[in-house]
Amino acid sequence: MLEIRALIVDDEPLARRGIRQLLAPYPDVVVIGECGNGREAVHSLATIVPPPDLVFLDVQMPGLDGLEVIRIHGAERMPMTVFVTAHDEFAVQAFETQALDYLVKPLAEPRFRLTMTRVLERLRARPASRVAVPADGGELLLDAGEIDWVEAQDDHAEIHAGTRRFRIRESLASLLGRLDQQRFARIHRSAIVRLDHVRELKTGGGETVVRLRDGTELPVSRRRLAELRQRLRPGVR
Repeated sequence: MLEIRALIVDDEPLARRGIRQLLAPYPDVVVIGECGNGREAVHSLATIVPPPDLVFLDVQMPGLDGLEVIRIHGAERMPMTVFVTAHDEFAVQAFETQALDYLVKPLAEPRFRLTMTRVLERLRARPASRVAVPADGGELLLDAGEIDWVEAQDDHAEIHAGTRRFRIRESLASLLGRLDQQRFARIHRSAIVRLDHVRELKTGGGETVVRLRDGTELPVSRRRLAELRQRLRPGVR
């Protein structure tokens, strides 16, 4: 099992601590952050790179509640979500957002264990993101985590993975559909980048480029710039 990145969102510090304690027996789960309100949650979901795999989300919070967090971030972009609340009256609305589960406070260990069983089963069922690329004597299954960026070349795509290059007969649109779109973004008709490899946005002369961690610079189209800014980690704007 790969590392599971979890975000805890609850306006009660004791509730956040309780979830951490209940997660302690699961060594594959790493809590990457806590949010005390909905606005912090929206910001974290939009800026943490790579994004969380799992979020424990309180329904009732001052300001933005959990349902509003999902509406603002977009249900299709949400990590696997487990709602946590002191009341069960929002259960129907929660499941309408495709939440995996709905826990009522105070959280009981047996019920939490059932939730985590569902989480682990769902993650195990999720197909690994790999791309078949030509190699000496056949094909190599390239893990998506090795990909830095991809460029379009006529009817081919050239995949850049460290110092290696792989050329495949596939469009960028088709390839992006097979990658984790929370970790990769199309920034131009000619390029896809891995978001956590972007180190800088540079604007000048009416054009914007991204600078990757290896120094590569790639153009960003105007229509994709606003979305890209929202998805990059803090400090890269």
